[in-house]
Amino acid sequence: MFLNQFLFLAAALFCIGIYGVLVRKNGVLVLMSIELILNAVNINLVAFGAYRGDIGGQVFALFVIAVAAAEVGVGLAIVLLIYRNRRSIDVAEANLLKG
Repeated sequence: MFLNQFLFLAAALFCIGIYGVLVRKNGVLVLMSIELILNAVNINLVAFGAYRGDIGGQVFALFVIAVAAAEVGVGLAIVLLIYRNRRSIDVAEANLLKG
């Protein structure tokens, strides 16, 4: 397979993720869209690492996976807090939580 095929796949995933972040109002779907964006970054890192023949891309991809896991933990905690206070996970209602 060629490098441009991986780049087109990553670009498509990135665009779908950006669309999901901008359009969706559900907090869980926004988190899933952010995960799509991070997976697109991982595909780029691994593809360029394989293209250059070094392992740096895979190492950075592992760091991105670790950051994504932490982001999911914190993001789900925030979504649960919004649900407890508002009985809805609509992101538009999150600004009502200001003190």
